[in-house]
Amino acid sequence: MKKRKFVKLVSIVMLVTFGIAGCSTNSSNSGKTDDNQKTAESGSSVDLSKVTLRFGEVGWSAYQSSLKAAGLDNTPYKVEYNTFQGGNLCLQAMAADQIDLTGSSETPPVFAAESQNQGNFKIVAVNHGSTLLQELVVPKDSNIKSVADLKGKKVGYINATTAQYFLIKMLEQAGLKWGDIDGKQMSTADGVTALAGGQIDAFASYGNSIIAAHKNGATTLQSAQNILSGYFPYEASVTALKDEGKKAAIIDYLGRIEKANQWKRDNAEAWAKISSKPQGFSDEEGLDTFNKQEAQTKSEVILVDDKVIASQQDLSNVFFSLGLIKNKQDIKSIYSDELNEGLKKALNK
Repeated sequence: MKKRKFVKLVSIVMLVTFGIAGCSTNSSNSGKTDDNQKTAESGSSVDLSKVTLRFGEVGWSAYQSSLKAAGLDNTPYKVEYNTFQGGNLCLQAMAADQIDLTGSSETPPVFAAESQNQGNFKIVAVNHGSTLLQELVVPKDSNIKSVADLKGKKVGYINATTAQYFLIKMLEQAGLKWGDIDGKQMSTADGVTALAGGQIDAFASYGNSIIAAHKNGATTLQSAQNILSGYFPYEASVTALKDEGKKAAIIDYLGRIEKANQWKRDNAEAWAKISSKPQGFSDEEGLDTFNKQEAQTKSEVILVDDKVIASQQDLSNVFFSLGLIKNKQDIKSIYSDELNEGLKKALNK
């Protein structure tokens, strides 16, 4: 898959700093530390009552909200949630050892691996999900009718993200090169504003920003749904993977995410009421979008396989060929299978 990133409706954009800018929340409802609570669902015998898992979220608190709604937030360890504007910022925080676990699209890890300490992360699992709401859009009444028409035009994109990747792929399909457009790096929110204001001719983005753009009258020039893989890596810090307590907590937490995925499908209307407003939807729009996404690809946490690695390798190769990353990468090196045995139990795989 090729996706990257970072979603935010203009009206709910949060300014987050590089440091831990989110709210810290203890996910344990009762605070008990009896023997039953000291053991993770994966069967680990590690005492988790003294463990704090620092989790990086993008945009709004989807993970925290889904676990709470599904009644799965009673973890035997503390969870500290930290909110960032994009997966790249989550990985920057991980490089600085400020978070233990996060999720992103395929792109941020490729760039994070270029840092001095190789980003202090390993990909330990993947969420396979929908590739809808990943689009190249043009403003209302635009004269641009095809990707080929973008030659010499100003095109906004979010740097080092899935959006940049699928824009590159779309240009190639139309017989254009990256240098044939006047690419403009911008945030999701700024891109929506620039598109509506006529400062750019097209915008490659995802998630809430695409929703906001359409509400401003933008139309889809091309969807990336058949370009992207739908793989969203879960990154754990190398530091956390050296800690048996945090390793057990990561396994348990990912298992809870998988159970929450099923709860959302079983309770779609209830989930829509929780998740729609933060994403800029009405409840009806949120339910419709959720159902369409699940119909396209059922969200599930999966173990890493050769297909997953090959997808991200292709993405890395594309960025390397354009000189956007300095080194030819062996993507397999940023993955770890050390949690697989525990994850198989936690995910029932």
